[in-house]
Amino acid sequence: MADAVATQVLVDTARRAILKFTDISDSTGESAVVKVDVSTLAPYQGSACTSVSIEKLEAITDGMGVDILWDATADVVALTLGPDQFLTFDFSRFGGLTNNAGAGKTGDVSFTTVGAASGSRYTIILECLKNYG
Repeated sequence: MADAVATQVLVDTARRAILKFTDISDSTGESAVVKVDVSTLAPYQGSACTSVSIEKLEAITDGMGVDILWDATADVVALTLGPDQFLTFDFSRFGGLTNNAGAGKTGDVSFTTVGAASGSRYTIILECLKNYG
């Protein structure tokens, strides 16, 4: 069996993407699963989105934590969310968290769950600024 996961694109405009993610675990968990695949986001004037900056995040974690990762050859942790939290982060004051991954950087965002037990869950809403070129 596998965790019951869902991704919902709430907004995808030229400048911004807002996505909602849920996971109800069967204790399998997730390991570096791509959640924001920049190649699937809408282009702007013929240019493909190449990365995102995380501007805002709202999350509820119940029974497990989540590492939010910049996808690369060696993933880089963007944020760590602890278990049993209700969190709101607003990074808009300085333009958002930018992808600082090195070799093999894809521009995508991945999640890894930490301590997933049967019935543990999360809901995460990411508000991202889209980058081109």
